Amino acid sequence: MKILVAGGTGFVGANLVPVLLEHGHQVRVMTRTPKPHPESDVGDHAECVYGDVSDRNSIAAAMQGCDTAFYLVHTLDKADFVERDRQGAQNFADAAKAAGLRRIVYMGGLGDEHDDLSPHLRSRREVENILAAAVPSVALRAGIVVGDGSVSWEILVQLVERLPIMITPRWVQTKTQPIALTDVVTYLVAAMELDDADGHYEIGAPESMTYKEMLQSTAAERHKRLRIVPVPVLSPALSSHWLRLVTDVDRQTARSLVDSMTNEVVVTERRLEQLSGHRPMSFRGAMQTALKGRDRRKASENDRNDAKESDPSAAAAVSPADASS
Repeated sequence: MKILVAGGTGFVGANLVPVLLEHGHQVRVMTRTPKPHPESDVGDHAECVYGDVSDRNSIAAAMQGCDTAFYLVHTLDKADFVERDRQGAQNFADAAKAAGLRRIVYMGGLGDEHDDLSPHLRSRREVENILAAAVPSVALRAGIVVGDGSVSWEILVQLVERLPIMITPRWVQTKTQPIALTDVVTYLVAAMELDDADGHYEIGAPESMTYKEMLQSTAAERHKRLRIVPVPVLSPALSSHWLRLVTDVDRQTARSLVDSMTNEVVVTERRLEQLSGHRPMSFRGAMQTALKGRDRRKASENDRNDAKESDPSAAAAVSPADASS
């Protein structure tokens, strides 16, 4: 089976591709910036081709000969992300229908559609519907994905590491249901391989918790003292400014995420667990795994920086794969 992964060099996609290869599938990664040696980024034996969801012709070319596609494309750092994601999904859906794809697997977001969902969560649901209207599709709805490389998770860790006292908005009391990266990948593969699995499925850790509880658990794991003082006066706009000042996230991404933090995003059904037989790990397990991965990455980055400082000529000797990491 030949599989197209749109967004295969992103956070989730880059972790999904090696697992698909391990399962014996042929994998084609669609990206706007194909590398000369893509195997260093997306796994051995993966084919890397140019494709942009805003370019219909490039999608059709990338999809040629494929049976199934993963759609892991999402925009957060642009003010017009709703329109961009709508048009990108429609272009991809039209190409999939023309190519006769067997199935699209999409990664969306949790949230009760009867609630007043944020623009971010409404957009995720709109993309899900556009894809499903074109070809048989499976949508996995998730909250925060806990893993090194996740923007939402990195924001949380940076808050814990940088602020012993947090004057926080009311959204810290909102309930959410995070999920480990490894569990997300397992469910994505299951959604592709299961027969008659079309539809949407909710995935998350066994327990739900508030953002405050997530912050406190992470602080305890890091042996950090943390005091959280929620106040009612921080609007989403002010909250996004606060996150931009304290963390490395850009303002537009911060605003999109903060708007969604006012919505409760919890799992209400676990059908995919029953179909796949896979049980997700706890938040504590996900947190510990993600923090270990982050520590290894930071240590590796520090080693490379130290090597460059001690030997300036080393910078010129960095391989293309290292330079793009």
